[in-house]
Amino acid sequence: MNFASYRLIAAILFVISFSAANAQPLSVYTNMQNQVMVWDKGMLRKIDYLPPVELKTGRTTIPYLDNSRSFKIYYKGGVRTVNSGFTNEFKVSDNLAIFLNARTLHVFDNGEIKQLTTYCTQYFIGDSIVLFFDGIRSEYKAYYNGEIYGIENFLAGNPLEVVKVSDNLAAYDNYANQFRIFYRGHIINQEDYAVTSFEVGRNTVGYVDINRQFKIFHNDETYVAEDFPPTEYKVGDNLVAYVSNDGYFKIFYDDSVRSIGFFTPDFRVTDNMVAYKDPSGYLRVFYKGTVYTLEPYYPEKFVMQYNSIAYVNRANMLRLFTEGEVYDVTAAETESWELTYDVLKYQIGRNMFRINYKGVEY
Repeated sequence: MNFASYRLIAAILFVISFSAANAQPLSVYTNMQNQVMVWDKGMLRKIDYLPPVELKTGRTTIPYLDNSRSFKIYYKGGVRTVNSGFTNEFKVSDNLAIFLNARTLHVFDNGEIKQLTTYCTQYFIGDSIVLFFDGIRSEYKAYYNGEIYGIENFLAGNPLEVVKVSDNLAAYDNYANQFRIFYRGHIINQEDYAVTSFEVGRNTVGYVDINRQFKIFHNDETYVAEDFPPTEYKVGDNLVAYVSNDGYFKIFYDDSVRSIGFFTPDFRVTDNMVAYKDPSGYLRVFYKGTVYTLEPYYPEKFVMQYNSIAYVNRANMLRLFTEGEVYDVTAAETESWELTYDVLKYQIGRNMFRINYKGVEY
C-alpha cells in the first residue's frame, strides 16, 4: 500500500469515527510575511494578509478582528465578514462563537448568526450553551441546541452572584437561594438551599450542600460522594478529582469513586484528564479510567487541553501525550509552542511552523 492510499484510508476512518461535534480541531498562526494561516484537516489555508487586532481559536471556528477591525469568522474552509468596526467583544468555544455589537449579543452556531438580545449586560459561554442576561426583559436566558430558554425572571436589582457554565450545563444559586442546574434544555431543582461551593464540567457538577455533604451530579443522577467536605476538589468532563476529608486522593469517573491513594497531591483537571504529582514525585495522568506515568518528576510547566498534555522534558524533548499515547515531537530548540485542543503547534527558527496532531506531523 502506498503512502497516498494509506492517507486516504486514514481519512475515511477518521470521518467514520468522529461526529461533527468532535471534528478535527483547528490551529492558526501568523507567518513572517504577516499572512494569517489556518491549519484545518491537514491543510494550510491563507485567510488574511495582515496580523489581526485580536483572534481566538475554537474547535470549529476562528473569530477575529482583522487589521481594520472588521469582524470576521473562519468556518469550514472559508472566511465570512460579519461587520466592519461594530464588534467590541467576542468569545469562542468548541461549537459556538458569541459577539457583542455595543450591547447587542449574537451567537454564531453551525454557520448561522442569531441575535440573542439587543441589550446584554452579562453572559457566559460553554461548548454548546450560552447563558445571558436579557436586559430588555430583565431575565436570564440560555441558548442551547438552537433554542432559547427562560432561566430566572425574578430580579432583586442585581445580577446572580455566582454562575458557572461548563461545556453543556450551567449551575447557579438563584435569587431565592436555591441551587439550580440547567441541563439538556431544562431546569433541575437540585437543592432547596444555596450550596457552600460548586464546580462544573461536562455533564457533571460537584458541590458541597447545606449539610456539608459532598455531592456529585452526573448525567441526571446525584451521588453522595462523601459525608464531609473534601479539602480540595476540581471538576472536568465526566469526572471529579478531590482530596477527601480523611486524606485520600480520589477520582469520580464512570459513575463510581476510585481511591488513588492516601496522599495529598498537586493536581490539575482539564477536560478529560487529571494530572497529578504522586508521592514519588512522578507526573501521572488519569485518562478515561487508566493511569499513565509520563515522567519520573513533575514538570514546572505543562499545558493540558482536552485529551492532550504537552511539555518540554529534561532532555529538551517537546513531548505530547494524547489519547493515551506519548509522542516525542522534536528535540530541536523551539522558538515557541502552543497546544490548542489536541493540536500542538510549534515554531523552529524564525519562519518554520509545524503542526503535530495525534503523532502525525504537518
